[in-house]
Amino acid sequence: MSRLRNLLNALAPLLVVGGVVVLVASAARSPIADKSPRSLTAFDAADDSIVCRVDRLIAARWREAGIEPASRADDLTILRRLTLVLHGTAPSLEELRLFESDRDSDRIERWTERILADRRYADYFARRLSRVFVGADQGQFVVFRRDRFWTWLGDQLHSDRPYDTLVRDMISGRGLWTDRPQVNFVAAAVTDNVIDHNKLAGRTARAFLGQRIDCAQCHNHPFADWKQTQFSGLAACFDRVSISLVGIEDNKKDLDTTADRMTQGDVTVTPAVPYHPEWMPEQGTTRQRLAAWVTHSDNRRFDRAIVNRVWGLMFGRPWIDPVDDIPNPHESTVDTNDLLDVLATDFQTHGRSLKRLITKIAAMRVFRMSSQHPAFEQGHRVDDVERVWAAFPVTRLRPEQVIGSMLQASSIKTLDQNSHWTKRAVRFFKELDFVKAYGDLGEDELTERTGTIAQALLRMNSEFSSEWTKGTLFSAAGRISGIATDDDACLDLCFLVCLTRHPTDEERSLLRKQLEGARGDQRTKIVEDLFWSLFNSPEFSWEY
Repeated sequence: MSRLRNLLNALAPLLVVGGVVVLVASAARSPIADKSPRSLTAFDAADDSIVCRVDRLIAARWREAGIEPASRADDLTILRRLTLVLHGTAPSLEELRLFESDRDSDRIERWTERILADRRYADYFARRLSRVFVGADQGQFVVFRRDRFWTWLGDQLHSDRPYDTLVRDMISGRGLWTDRPQVNFVAAAVTDNVIDHNKLAGRTARAFLGQRIDCAQCHNHPFADWKQTQFSGLAACFDRVSISLVGIEDNKKDLDTTADRMTQGDVTVTPAVPYHPEWMPEQGTTRQRLAAWVTHSDNRRFDRAIVNRVWGLMFGRPWIDPVDDIPNPHESTVDTNDLLDVLATDFQTHGRSLKRLITKIAAMRVFRMSSQHPAFEQGHRVDDVERVWAAFPVTRLRPEQVIGSMLQASSIKTLDQNSHWTKRAVRFFKELDFVKAYGDLGEDELTERTGTIAQALLRMNSEFSSEWTKGTLFSAAGRISGIATDDDACLDLCFLVCLTRHPTDEERSLLRKQLEGARGDQRTKIVEDLFWSLFNSPEFSWEY
C-alpha cells in the first residue's frame, strides 16, 4: 500500500501536467458546437430594408463611375473586422473554433449580435466615443474622472440606451464627477477651477452636430455661414454652469457677460442657438433647453453626425471626411439619395439605438467587401475606387488594437471580463504602457496618419513582442507547439491565432519545411519565431 502511495506521489506532477495538456488540446481542437449562438435576433434580422436601400445607393455610385466593386471578403476576414472595431482586438482561437463550427448561412448576422452583447463592445466603444465627448487630454484630475465617465458611458452602450437621452444627460447633468459621471463632459473643460464655456460650445457643435464652428469664436467663418454672434450665443448657453463643492451646477444669475475681443469691455450675451430657435423649449435651465434643441427630432445634424462617426469607426474612414465638418443638410426635406440622411432617418425612427445602427452597417455589402481590388494591382483609377467605396478601405490599426491583438494571440482562451483578474490587470497595464510608447492618436483619431520607424521597432524589439511570443506551458506559442497533431495543424493554429486566417498553399509549403523533424525545445523555438514573424508582418497591423 505504501509503495502505491509513493508511486502516486511521484506521478502526481506528471498527472497534473498531462491534464493541462489534455485540456489545452481539447480547447484548441474542439468545435465547441454546443455553445454556438443560435437565437440572437434582437434587431429583427429579417428587416433588412435599410440595408438594401444603402446597398442600392452605393451601387449607383459604382455604376456612375463605371467601376466594378470588389468581391466579397471571406467570413473570417469579416469576423476579424468586427472584433477589431467592436472589441479592440482580434478574435481568440477559442472564438474562431466556435465560429468555424457554425455552418449556418446567417452566422455573420448572429455573430455581430453576439459581439455587441459582449461587455467588451460597450467598454471599447465607450473609450472610442469618449475621445470626442471629453477629449484625449488628462484633464484636471481633482474635478475630472475619465475612468468614471468610461464606465458610465459603457453602461449606457451595454444597455443600448437611446443615444439622445445619454447626450441630454451629458449636456445638462449636475452633480459630482464621481457620483454623476456624465457631468465629466462639462468637467473636462475645467482649467484651474474655471469652466471654459467656449470650449464646451465648440465641443458640443463638433461632437453632437458634426459642425466645426470653433473659428467663429474670433470672427465670422470664412467659408460657412457661421457668425461670431452665433458662437457667442451658443457659448452663453453654458455661462450659468458653475463648479463648486457639490459638483457641476447651474447658478441663478440673469445676465451673461463676456469680454469683447476688440474692446476688452464687458458685453451682454444672451444664450441662443445658431439656427431654428423654435426647437428650443421655454422651460428648464439653459443647459436643459440646449440639450433639448441639440437632440430635437427635426435637428437632422444630430443624427447625421453620429451616423457619420459610427461609420468612421466601423470602416476606419468616415463617409464624410472630416468627420466633424459635415455639409449642412437640405433644410426642408430628407434627401433620399444622401446616405447620411437615409441612415439618420432610420436611426431616429428606430429609437436611436446604436447597437441597431452598427448591426445594419455590418450587414451592408460595402462592409463585407474585400479590400483587394484589381485597380490596386494595376495602379489605375485607385482614387476613384476609394472615392466610390468600391473596396473595403485598408486602415492602420490603432495602438490599443495592435496591443490587444498581440495579447489575445498570446492566449488560446478568450481574454475578456470572465478572465482571471490577474490576466485582466496585466492586459490593462500592458496596454497603457504600449499605447504610451506607441503614441496615442489623440482626439482626431480618424485623421489618416503614417506609421513610424519607432512604432515598427517597438513591435520588433520590445519586451512586448519577446514576452508574448515566448513558448511556455501557459502561452499560445508553447501550447500550440506541444498539442498540434502534425506540422500542418501547427501552421493552421499559428496563422489563426495571429492573423485570423489559414495559411496559403505557398506559405504552408515554405513553412512546413521549417517544422519537419523538429521536436521538443527546437520545435517550440520555431513556433516562437513564427509568432514573431506574423506579429511583425504588415498584415497584422492593418485592418483590411
